[in-house]
Amino acid sequence: MHGAPEPVLHPTPILDLRPTQITVGMREVEKKLKAFKDKGEKAGTFLGTHVIPVVLGPKKRPYILDHHHLALALHRDGVEHVLTSVVSDLSSLDKETFWFVLAHKNWMHIYDKHGKLRTHAAIPKTVEGLQDDPYRSLAGELRQAGGYAKDTAFYSEFLWADFLRRNIKAKLVADDFEAALTAARDLARHRQAAYLPGWCGPSADK
Repeated sequence: MHGAPEPVLHPTPILDLRPTQITVGMREVEKKLKAFKDKGEKAGTFLGTHVIPVVLGPKKRPYILDHHHLALALHRDGVEHVLTSVVSDLSSLDKETFWFVLAHKNWMHIYDKHGKLRTHAAIPKTVEGLQDDPYRSLAGELRQAGGYAKDTAFYSEFLWADFLRRNIKAKLVADDFEAALTAARDLARHRQAAYLPGWCGPSADK
């Protein structure tokens, strides 16, 4: 019995990759950048084992489905190419149908750095144009701190970012990120967060 076929990998210029979201958490980008720099001679091996999933859109342009933070971090380090794997080929569709399909498959996230819903026209053309959403950084740090479990669904961290945005003041996030993270860890245990992906349940007194 044959196993599943191996994905076909394509060396792709990072600046040819089209984002499918408007924002990232720049703190997370910086952490990934530092981690990559620290790999030294093992950097090549890392690049050979980290594949970015894409969907092909009109004119065969590759649109990123995941790992926006990594792509931007690698670009900032001067890496020019990454390996990609095509998840779906939608290149035969016209532009409007393409974006309609992405929306209904939850393959794009069109909320800006203020958490406001935009249209796909607000998505930058390259990873260089991705905006910083501090609450996405806070959501990422919260997961790393054990505040919630990793979930395989696309954009799950953005759902947490939206929850935190509604409950923690922007000034605290900007002025004292560690205090904001402490507040986020407490909020993550409340039942009001039960609808979020990866929720780990309330503490005994909540």
